[in-house]
Amino acid sequence: MLKNIPPLLGPDLLAILRAMGHGDEIAIVDANYPADAAGPVLVRLDGISATDVLDAVLTLMPLDDFVDEAAIVMQTVGDPGKREPVVDAFEAIIRRHEPAMTTAAMERFAFYARVKQGYAIVQTGERRLYGNILLKKGVIRPDA
Repeated sequence: MLKNIPPLLGPDLLAILRAMGHGDEIAIVDANYPADAAGPVLVRLDGISATDVLDAVLTLMPLDDFVDEAAIVMQTVGDPGKREPVVDAFEAIIRRHEPAMTTAAMERFAFYARVKQGYAIVQTGERRLYGNILLKKGVIRPDA
């Protein structure tokens, strides 16, 4: 056991988060996402919601503030302007950890293609549709 590390972040995911560099991307995806076929290393957290995983990851990993889109969700198919409730939950978690950040949205197949180029995927047990988010790792600045 370690202090101040959310217990749902097991050794495999902790190693991935530690190894990622500035600009690397990690996807947190729902239970319906075709993660096994996507390509990047896959960590499964069945039974845990995507929002709980996002909250735990953001306790350790900074988002990239050098880019306009450091957190990207999947658009609703057939209604790209619709905002799913899970996206509102993602946004609230992001703002708690990174107050200046918001989410951007990407078309479904463009999202799939982007995830395939990422560093890793965390597949959750999230059952809310469109419970998918892609995060770009930022930097930790030296103390002032």
